[in-house]
Amino acid sequence: MPMGPVISGKQTCLVPTSEADLDLLARWFADPEFVEHWGGLPMPREEVAAKYVGRRRPQVESFLIHAQGVPVGYAQYWHAGADEGGIDMVLATEARGRGLGPDAARALITYLCKTLGWRRVTVDPSATNIRAVHAWEKASFQRMAGEGEILSMEYWPAP
Repeated sequence: MPMGPVISGKQTCLVPTSEADLDLLARWFADPEFVEHWGGLPMPREEVAAKYVGRRRPQVESFLIHAQGVPVGYAQYWHAGADEGGIDMVLATEARGRGLGPDAARALITYLCKTLGWRRVTVDPSATNIRAVHAWEKASFQRMAGEGEILSMEYWPAP
């Protein structure tokens, strides 16, 4: 049973991660294509276990992104204050280019803003990751500034 909310989009469903997801996440985070824009280096299983199966709750909430019942990616949100924070997301290679990222992002920001009352959500994709930048824009994030390879983007809910 997941610890925390299951968040549904139109095409995706975000399910809180658990220790049972470690094998899948360890495979993904060991794949150079999966981590190309997530630090760039494959991660050892121990690091994945420490960071991505829910051990950092409640400061960081971790989710598997499902499409049609199949895990297709990972997302997390983290708190930067009482009413704001950020999102990180990565999709498996075969899931990219299908609109799943923007759908999962929209579902997550709806939850963060309507349920948790966040007033600002940030993301910081690599400026060279054009696919991710466009996906965040499709989810209503606005470019703010760039610092080297990192692009700052923000979402503000309508008043």
